[in-house]
Amino acid sequence: MASDAALRSVLTPEGVPIEVELADLGARAGAVLIDLVIIFVALFFAVLFAILVTPATGVIGLVLFVILSFFLRCPFFMAFELRWRGQTPGKRVFKLRVVDRRGGALSPRAVVARNLTREIEVFMPASLLIIKPSDFGGSGMEDMLSLVALIWSGIFTILPMFNRDRLRIGDMIAGTWVVRAEPVALLKDLSTQQPSRRYRFTPAELDVYGIAELQVLERLLRQPATRATQDTKKDVLNRILDKIGWDDRDAINSESFLDDYYVALREHLERHALFGDRRADKHEAARRRDRTPLD
Repeated sequence: MASDAALRSVLTPEGVPIEVELADLGARAGAVLIDLVIIFVALFFAVLFAILVTPATGVIGLVLFVILSFFLRCPFFMAFELRWRGQTPGKRVFKLRVVDRRGGALSPRAVVARNLTREIEVFMPASLLIIKPSDFGGSGMEDMLSLVALIWSGIFTILPMFNRDRLRIGDMIAGTWVVRAEPVALLKDLSTQQPSRRYRFTPAELDVYGIAELQVLERLLRQPATRATQDTKKDVLNRILDKIGWDDRDAINSESFLDDYYVALREHLERHALFGDRRADKHEAARRRDRTPLD
């Protein structure tokens, strides 16, 4: 059971809040460790190949290691988070996911921002620890640079411990959270469940919504039965009642009403879709009126 301190509410573009659980720092560290192991195994073989085919030894080999490391790290994290919807191999093992804090889709811009910032947070000071000025005939300030690099990386590493949302600098800039993403078992099709049939709806009352609203309602009905979910259902119930013009609300059971409305709306939309009438969302009717020429 997640603690209240780790729970956050994300407001979807449709206006429905969805509850998420922030990832704990231990799981995030473990996920990064797995990803880095994969990267450095690939890096080892890449550098080994480069040394075998070129005279890259000593300082040149070290510089080659750092350069190849950069060009493996950035594409690795970005490609996986874009392809796997906010997950890398490490995050998938620990059941974590990067999500947009505003409830929208995770954008390529956010993925690029959070991963390039990691270079400044962690890998740039790590490179200073690996490559020292003396390797290039420097002035002997290795100890000072090493201390600065350690303090630099240390500040950014512990930063998530000192803000309530456990955010890295990269998450602050990109507008993202790292949350738990437990695998969801396939649920029974809600349309096959027997509705209460306590509430009947006219075609006009069902015409006010489209596929987008049906999907939002389905996600809400699949949410765990928490207090936040119950409050959200009451809010959604009132929005639907306002939309369809029902005034007598005192005797309405929110659970039964939403279940019945979902089943009726799905049947209504599927019936129209059979005749090529696909209603994308609640604004579809207005768009069609605007496209219809006046008689």
